[in-house]
Amino acid sequence: MREDEILQALEASERALQAAGRPDLRSAGFWRAVGAVKRDPRLVERYAGRIAAVDRAAFLRSTPIALPAGAGVALLAAGTAAGAAATALAGAFASPVRDLVYLAGVGALLGATHALAHFVTGTAAGIRFTHFFSAPPRRPQPGFKTDYASYLRTPARSRAWMHASGAIVTKAVPFVALPFAAAAGVAQPTLWILLALGIVQLATDALWSVKASDWKKFRREMRAARAR
Repeated sequence: MREDEILQALEASERALQAAGRPDLRSAGFWRAVGAVKRDPRLVERYAGRIAAVDRAAFLRSTPIALPAGAGVALLAAGTAAGAAATALAGAFASPVRDLVYLAGVGALLGATHALAHFVTGTAAGIRFTHFFSAPPRRPQPGFKTDYASYLRTPARSRAWMHASGAIVTKAVPFVALPFAAAAGVAQPTLWILLALGIVQLATDALWSVKASDWKKFRREMRAARAR
């Protein structure tokens, strides 16, 4: 994509934002322009701010639930602490309460650590985050919105691992929980549930995430790294 075509796509995207309703940035060529900019550091410096402005305006227009990123960090940190506390204290209860408490703790860890891993890894790489959001029914799972200017200025390999971090942590949780569950004295069926949960998540990643979620983005950014 030539630079004049990038400019045309950005101008078309900005016009789309001036119209009522949800803007169709894909039809305007916005994401093709973003892909072209990623491959050239000079273009990143030239257009990162303008791309970020379009991206944020479109995000705010189409996202019904958006909180400051700091609020999301606090909520997820609390969820992580609650999940860890539940798994640590489950052994103090008699069965079957012990098993239910342990599974609830693992569920809280799964729900809280995915997006938190993205935030921690991205922040360490230099990516800033502007909002904590949910967009049901299309994307009910909460996540963090990146500041796209800082995202583009971060090395592509770091962006790739930021995307992968959530998937890695989520898949690790059931397997890490297994030995602690056994030590807590949970029933055998609960151990099988944790093992099955881990295996199902691995299968989901292999069959779906590589096409539509974190691993797709990981592969996209690794391609960008090779192109640069």
